[in-house]
Amino acid sequence: MQKYFFPFVLFLFSLAVILVQLDCAQEGEKTLTKDQLIAKGKYLVNLGGCNDCHSPKIMTNMGPVPDTTKLLSGHPADEPMPELDLKAPGINNWIHSSMDLTAWVGPWGVSFTANLTPDSSTGLGAWSFQDFLNTLRNGKHLGTGRAILPPMPWEPISHVDESDLKAIFTYLQSIPAINNRVPNPVPPNMLADYFKKK
Repeated sequence: MQKYFFPFVLFLFSLAVILVQLDCAQEGEKTLTKDQLIAKGKYLVNLGGCNDCHSPKIMTNMGPVPDTTKLLSGHPADEPMPELDLKAPGINNWIHSSMDLTAWVGPWGVSFTANLTPDSSTGLGAWSFQDFLNTLRNGKHLGTGRAILPPMPWEPISHVDESDLKAIFTYLQSIPAINNRVPNPVPPNMLADYFKKK
């Protein structure tokens, strides 16, 4: 009987370790409540600096700060782009942005930061989580449309854990909806015409 006792105890100990590990794994995978998802998403959006580009700014003595009445609403539709002399010496050696960092000019043309609020006609209100996930995984609008342009860092975001992206999406769906139709991007071959109109 004693020769079976040690292997039996070793088996029980191994089984206990496995069960504890399974319980810990399940503990880490507990479903978050909606409020917990929103709080986590807000934390990740702030940590990721999403307001740096996606929120219009107010100019202060310390420089531009996000306009809290327009958080994450993207480039203001009624804000004209500043003039840019495309024939200035060295102009192509720089990337340019609007004062509030919501519009950018570079070799890709002009990009305008998107409205991330849950407005159904101009923001993410009509999007599903799958649309959001496909966009960030593929670097294309709605996962299959036009390319997501710089400076949006979709490549590193494409590797973010799906549960974190779910939290971000849940938070974005919880903020006030702001109707703001961001202009369409301007391709590089249209830059001269675009800035002539300014």
